[in-house]
Formats: sequence, structure tokens, C-alpha cells
Amino acid sequence: MLSITARNLACALRGSLVGTSSRVAAVRCLHGTEESAEEFDKRYEKYFSRDGIDGWEIRKGMNDLLGMDLVPSPKIIEAGLRATRRVNDIALAIRWLEGCKDKCGDQKATLYPYLLEKITPTLQELGIPTIEELGYDKPELALKSVYDA
Repeated sequence: MLSITARNLACALRGSLVGTSSRVAAVRCLHGTEESAEEFDKRYEKYFSRDGIDGWEIRKGMNDLLGMDLVPSPKIIEAGLRATRRVNDIALAIRWLEGCKDKCGDQKATLYPYLLEKITPTLQELGIPTIEELGYDKPELALKSVYDA
């Protein structure tokens, strides 16, 4: 009888402690300063513009950006392209463009042309071809549909 009561008491205390700690964690996450869009852009521009940045760090920054729920601004895309050019990694530049295009999601018809318009001078300056110029926007081995014949 005593062991059953002790077990029930332990379960009740454990449940109340777990509930409290998760509430405290939730409240703590709400504290802190929020970063404005301009500060965010400047932070990533500064990250990609650092002297001595290597390919791994560039990939890390790009993966962090593409993992967020946002489309990078043209300034950030240009900074990433310049960083890939400094380390002479054209493949990474193309993947960066593909990732940015993919982040446009269902707004690809409006957002991606806008981004291309803004970053085209930088692409030309750096000698980086667009995805469309390389033919990567269409599948290479796609078969014609039998219904189109």
C-alpha cells in the first residue's frame, strides 16, 4: 500500500516538474532582442565578406540561410556569390542560385525574375552563368509525354 502511494506521488511530482520546466523554457525563449531585416542583411553580408573565409564556412552560411523560412535578399545573394568567386567555386555559386530559386516556392514566377534582375550585374561582373543559361532549369533526360504526341 505504501509503495503504491509513493509511486503515485512520484508520478504526480514528476508531471508537475516537467510541466513547470517546459513553461519556463517557453518563457525564456521569448526574451531577447529581435533583429531587424536591415541588421539581418548586414550580418550575413559581413559574414560572406570576411577575409579568409573558406568553402566550408561559405557552405555553412548558405545552408543556414536556406534552412530559414525566408528568401535571401539580393544583397545577401550577391555577397554569397562574391564569396564563392573568391574561393573559385563555380559549382557552389550555381548551387547557391538553385537554392535561392527553390526558396521562392510557389512565388517563383514573380520572386525569381525579380532576384535575377537585381543580381544580373553581379553575375556578369563575376562571370557566373545563370541556371537558365546552363540549361539546368529543365530536366536533361526527361522523356516526352505520350499524351503530347
